[in-house]
Amino acid sequence: MSSVEEEKIIQLIKSEVVRAVGCTEPAAVALCVAKAVETLGETPQKINVLLSANILKNAMGVGIPNTGMVGLPIAVAMGALVGRSEYGLEVLKDVNPDAVRKGQQMIENKAINIALKPDISDVLYIEVECLANNNSAVAIIRNSHTNFVYLTKNQQVIIDNNQHDSTLSDKSSTTIPELNFRLVYDFAMQTDIDKLRFILESVETDMIALRESKRFIYGHSVAQSVGGTVGKKIFGSSILTRALEHTTAVCDVRMGGANVAVMSNSGSGNQGITATMPVYSFAIDNHNSEESLVRALILSNLLVIYIKQSLGRLSALCGCVVASTGATCGVTYLMGGSYEQITFAAKNMMSTLAGMICDGAKPSCSLKISSGVATAMLSAVMAIENKSVTAIEGIIDNDIDRSILNLTEIGKDAMLETDRKVLDIMVNK
Repeated sequence: MSSVEEEKIIQLIKSEVVRAVGCTEPAAVALCVAKAVETLGETPQKINVLLSANILKNAMGVGIPNTGMVGLPIAVAMGALVGRSEYGLEVLKDVNPDAVRKGQQMIENKAINIALKPDISDVLYIEVECLANNNSAVAIIRNSHTNFVYLTKNQQVIIDNNQHDSTLSDKSSTTIPELNFRLVYDFAMQTDIDKLRFILESVETDMIALRESKRFIYGHSVAQSVGGTVGKKIFGSSILTRALEHTTAVCDVRMGGANVAVMSNSGSGNQGITATMPVYSFAIDNHNSEESLVRALILSNLLVIYIKQSLGRLSALCGCVVASTGATCGVTYLMGGSYEQITFAAKNMMSTLAGMICDGAKPSCSLKISSGVATAMLSAVMAIENKSVTAIEGIIDNDIDRSILNLTEIGKDAMLETDRKVLDIMVNK
């Protein structure tokens, strides 16, 4: 691997593994609102928001940090009142009680209008129009959560990179070498460890959220159920249960609307949590070295990025399936697994939870993550015992990259009708 190729992969990880406060979909909407308001230059009297179906689905049922409220209207209001676009996906970190009161008034005054964008095939699309005193500003985010492609004030164009090919990815993915499973593995194993230590920030960030989970009850408090009196009686205390507790606790905090950051991966906080916390938890219990932990975290997170490049930012396939695939590979490496055994773990994982649907971001995501973590651990144990799902079984192929492509083609293409039905159910309850 050339030094240029190596540096591009490092920059890719740094661009995809980033801090985010709250669920990334409402955060991205708030970010777009903040940019439009900054361009407008005054507090808007009216805000019109048009969204792709997947953005709407993932933002309907999640808590908004520091507001005590759920859903898009308050996220839009906070983006307008205290959001700062320079914060990126931490756009809502300055939310305060006074802003929440003003935001509630905006909602009551029907100053915010949110609707589906008609006739658009984009999975990730956010369009915001802000109006005040005969002035207007429009901002559009497309393809990735922070990718502004269009910006105007009073019809004067400031930015216009609004491509009409919905298959385009954000610009970072066009400047890197084409990833494959072997390249991801070799990068994680062979790159100078000092160049990779930045990934430890993901653990440090998520550990703050883990500590927050001890202070209050968030979401469904899945972690407390696993580690509580009944949970310990049923599940015991083990490496597995501690990985479940740590991972679901951070998810509980995030989806419950706590005003703390987590480290996201490919635009999803839950993917970042699931790619990181089981690996970290296992490494601590297994007494792995820091270098082994770093390489395992790089392997896990870069595999998620690789899979998401063909799956897309948002899909009908739950992101915990992808992130747990990264995690099982990281854990298998920490167990002393070979390259072949790591591919076994990935195949075992994908064959088990390939059909898990995404029905929006919400507190119960921690339950799905618990399924992913448990399956990841079992997949790793089987892999270390040289047990692997074979090519005569389901979507798995002898070739690991073909197996991943099979998974992503199902999630991206075959499950489109599932995605439409899920949204229809959600908006008509």
